[in-house]
Amino acid sequence: MTSFSLKIIAIVAMFCDHFGDAFLGQFSFLNLIGRMAFPIFAFQISEGYTHTKNLRKYFIRLGIFAIISQIPFSLFSYKILNATTFSLNVFFTLFIGLLSIYLYDYICTLSQKSKNDKPFVHYIDKIFALIIVVLLSYVAELIHTDYGYWGVIIIFAFYLLRKRKIAMLSIFVALCFIKYLPDLIKYNFNYLIVLLFLFTALPALFIGLYNGKQGKKIKYLLYAFYPLHLFLLYLIFN
Repeated sequence: MTSFSLKIIAIVAMFCDHFGDAFLGQFSFLNLIGRMAFPIFAFQISEGYTHTKNLRKYFIRLGIFAIISQIPFSLFSYKILNATTFSLNVFFTLFIGLLSIYLYDYICTLSQKSKNDKPFVHYIDKIFALIIVVLLSYVAELIHTDYGYWGVIIIFAFYLLRKRKIAMLSIFVALCFIKYLPDLIKYNFNYLIVLLFLFTALPALFIGLYNGKQGKKIKYLLYAFYPLHLFLLYLIFN
């Protein structure tokens, strides 16, 4: 399965999620399908960081579309989802996730290049880098980005464990379980919460089949689809 295939699955799942919100109301079967979208986008950020030829442009692109998408996202949230609190769209989460990868990599690279050959110093640097990641995930939660701290953590986890696929997918599923554990306990393992967990973890199957190849390029289609489909759904169903 190529990166193109993963992106198509994510786009379809995302559309199902938002169409379900607009047409059927929240908590329909379409919303379950929609749970698959973000983990795939998160994985693509990890892959994008690894393979991009120009990281600066990657940051700029995410930042621009985060700004462009905020008005359609807010219109959809307030008018379709009846949201009562302000939140930031998923591009902000992806941006912070990419930043967490970059800073972790930067700190660890500096540590490796230093003349200090004491192993414990490098471990301390890695711990410091991990603290930075945790702080960034807290920032995402604090400013109410879509998926908040959890979104940033899984982006980083995909990157950190990218060379160990089984460990990466196992940790991903575990993080999905942790995300839903409070609600599972609160609602006595209600079947709906169980289904939400299962569909959120389902992308592990598709990511496990990923062959490392790019496939067709749909970079800007993917970016543009997010604000456009939110705005169109708002116009149709408002």
